[in-house]
Amino acid sequence: MKPRLQEKYEKEVRPALVTKLGYTNVHQVPKIEKIVVNMGVSTSREKGALEEAVKDLGAITGRKPVVSKAKKSVASFKLRKGQSVGCRVTLRREVMYEFFDRLVATALPRIRDFRGISPRQFDGRGTYSLGLPDQTIFPEIELDKIKFNQGMDITIVTTAETDSEALDLLRLMGMPFSK
Repeated sequence: MKPRLQEKYEKEVRPALVTKLGYTNVHQVPKIEKIVVNMGVSTSREKGALEEAVKDLGAITGRKPVVSKAKKSVASFKLRKGQSVGCRVTLRREVMYEFFDRLVATALPRIRDFRGISPRQFDGRGTYSLGLPDQTIFPEIELDKIKFNQGMDITIVTTAETDSEALDLLRLMGMPFSK
């Protein structure tokens, strides 16, 4: 069974983008390719911070995170080569649509004083990056068991060639952009 948002893309969003942007081929229409969720962990934190971040990110995404390691040493950050600096998960296909649906429908509205996200965080090639202040906005996280408040970065990679095409795609998919 397809996720609700994937069916919405195929039945509503794709035809709307074809008429709005004037594509002649269905394969030209932009789509979401993958979503990467990243949590960086400060090296000065306590020893259990990375394990907590891995556990929380696994609960949020439903996939086991990959631990990221430092590629080179930086003395001013007290960082050594090979030291663990965070964790990340790459979501594709059905899992990606389900995560995007939970992000838009439940997590983002739970941010305090939420008035929409900025439409200016595109990179110039149709990729949107969003930073969240803490992981407690997701309903999968139990507030009683939180030891560290940890922020996260969410990158939505699309096949759009321009930022305006990606903005139209994400807006039609339900992303709450501020005016």
